[in-house]
Amino acid sequence: MIQVIHGKKGSGKTKRLIDMTNAAFNDQHGDVIFIDDDNRYMFDLRHEVRFVNAGDYGVAGPEMFYGFLCGILSQNFDVSKIFVDAFLKMVNVQPNETEWFFNHLDQLGEKHNIQFVLSVSCDDSDAPDFIKKYFI
Repeated sequence: MIQVIHGKKGSGKTKRLIDMTNAAFNDQHGDVIFIDDDNRYMFDLRHEVRFVNAGDYGVAGPEMFYGFLCGILSQNFDVSKIFVDAFLKMVNVQPNETEWFFNHLDQLGEKHNIQFVLSVSCDDSDAPDFIKKYFI
């Protein structure tokens, strides 16, 4: 399952994502992962959250990020939720260039019973339909 927190820059997406990540331990069984492109929010998360700085691994592009996620999942079968902050900034693409990624991510989540929550900086009117269907 995929959920997308959307809005323009400065609209509180990251704060909401952090709150959702920290709350995931109240009702979740399994490991929770938070992925960002720097260490800025590392200390805002509960210590049980596995924080991953994707910037340390040179992730560039949605296909490479998908492979990065698959690598994380292949080494830990207990992952139940993955939260991703500033997805478009991290992969350096426009929303309309991510259809392949969202289709494959949806299949990955279904296959391994994992929930993905991504923050995406885009306005409702700029978002393609394949992303809008995941808006929360």
